[in-house]
Amino acid sequence: MTSKTDDQQGDKNSQTTGQVTEPAVDLSLDVEPCRVMLVDDSAVTRGLVSRILESDQQIDVVASVNDGQMAINSLRRTPVDVIVLDVEMPVMDGLTALPQLIEIDPAARIIVLSTLTKQNATTTVRALQMGAAECMLKPSSSREINSAEDFKSELIRKSKALCISARKKGVRPSDPKKRRPRPKLPHERKAEQPKKVEIKTRASTNLPVPDVIAIGSSTGGPQALFEVLKALKDGTRQPVFITQHMPGTFTNILANHIARQCEVDCVEAEDGAPVIDGRVYVAPGGYHMTVVSREGQQFIELNQDPPENFCRPAVDPMMRSLVNVYGRRVLALILTGMGQDGLKGCQAVVDAGGTVLAQDEDTSVVWGMPGAVANAGICSEIIPLPEIGPKLYNYATRLKG
Repeated sequence: MTSKTDDQQGDKNSQTTGQVTEPAVDLSLDVEPCRVMLVDDSAVTRGLVSRILESDQQIDVVASVNDGQMAINSLRRTPVDVIVLDVEMPVMDGLTALPQLIEIDPAARIIVLSTLTKQNATTTVRALQMGAAECMLKPSSSREINSAEDFKSELIRKSKALCISARKKGVRPSDPKKRRPRPKLPHERKAEQPKKVEIKTRASTNLPVPDVIAIGSSTGGPQALFEVLKALKDGTRQPVFITQHMPGTFTNILANHIARQCEVDCVEAEDGAPVIDGRVYVAPGGYHMTVVSREGQQFIELNQDPPENFCRPAVDPMMRSLVNVYGRRVLALILTGMGQDGLKGCQAVVDAGGTVLAQDEDTSVVWGMPGAVANAGICSEIIPLPEIGPKLYNYATRLKG
């Protein structure tokens, strides 16, 4: 076990980002490169980030502006798939520009860049709550941007994955005069209907009443978490454990925002802390969060074991530990996110007799993580985001039998 406090001077990159490079995202099935707009008041930074993105032949930087107002004006003229948005800028900052950019084009995906300060972390979490799809730590200098290979590969991967998501929602950047495709005719909609996902269904009356709730999320996750957890403000007897892929510092701010906005008892998890019923725990960035049982009492253990599914914190180790402690009385929920972190952990939950729920594709920013468990056929239900919170509360407050 590696405690959070004992190893603060350890692997700095892993602690702050909580992840390493994932496999490349391929846009080869699409007809044209991902179109990106850069918004940053530093021309040097924009130049460096532009070169990083355009080093991939499947990405074009089609707009580069130095403040939020210019971004708004540009987006009205030039549709894009992805907006890479700085938070600190003169004239109009990123947080002020964000809702206006979303109003102009709700399908465009926004990546917020932020340096690792408490003030910027607070601003970034607010941006995620308002609808930004992702956040990334921006290296603090031009030299660091040039040398940060993890930053380069992560920015490219996320931009391409979010481009795919944007285009599924209707963005058609090939024709700047038409921001959306024409409505599909009935026979076209029928022909394009996706295959039904094979779902393992179990009657609700046969599902065990949970002793613990586990939630995994990534891209688009903070906004989804606020939506889900507000339904639990009246309280549940179960502890709730959340692994959201985020850097350190950001996760503490996220926990504080959840506590205030959702009116629940929510904290960033601490190593060695006893588990308290009804409390919501957020895994700290850079650390896997697990639970152990000693002499009838459950405790949180944090560690810096190698990343799983290219992430730390990762969902799978959290799920495995909860199955070891709570057995079949685990209720797992997978929300929007890239990749397939949580799939193996949810399989362990089902194998033990527990319950797995997943967010549906239409309401997910990226249907990677929930899609993985859905396509594996291990979900009891696949649910639109607005219905998840009430459903979760109903599961949690059933009488234990």
